[in-house]
Amino acid sequence: MKLYYSIGACSMSPHIVLHEAGLPFEAVLADTKTKKLADGTDYYTINPKGSVPLLELDNGERLSEGPAIVQYIADLVPAKNLAPAAGTMARYRLQEWLNYITSELHKGFSPLFNPATPADYKPLVSARLIDRLTIVDKALADKPFLMGEHFTVADAYLFTVAGWSKFVRLDISALTNLTAYLGRIATRPAVQQAMKAEGLLK
Repeated sequence: MKLYYSIGACSMSPHIVLHEAGLPFEAVLADTKTKKLADGTDYYTINPKGSVPLLELDNGERLSEGPAIVQYIADLVPAKNLAPAAGTMARYRLQEWLNYITSELHKGFSPLFNPATPADYKPLVSARLIDRLTIVDKALADKPFLMGEHFTVADAYLFTVAGWSKFVRLDISALTNLTAYLGRIATRPAVQQAMKAEGLLK
């Protein structure tokens, strides 16, 4: 398989999950600003959306959108327990978290990365994000992972997105459950592998 990614982007989530799954894959850097690969290939010819992540399967089929990709990977290795079994209420709870992260958190950070966002609007964006992250903080008050006692693909996604707070100077220090959680997830070998591969850790 091939994972098309950008450094530190939301594609970090499936990058982590692939390492957690122990599956062989090739990581291909796709510059989402220039829309070019290292060899000059126009990325739009691979993914018409121009975004990452994109997973190219062994049969050549391509799958986009992070929440779909991580569930696909998890289902390849059910013994790893990266996602509850399809059709169970626990699986719908996982999808509930993936949808929350993608709609309320992931997209919530976007204006803070955009240089065109008016300066007087950013405090409003930050306040809304803190409100949304506070819900996550409360959910982590009595369990080590979003789904309970086991790491799942939702944790890879939350770690990736919540970790952007340090790049946009969003102070989450008051969210003590979340900050402790991010520290725990950062020590996982698969997380370390993905971050080193993207040049985010030495």
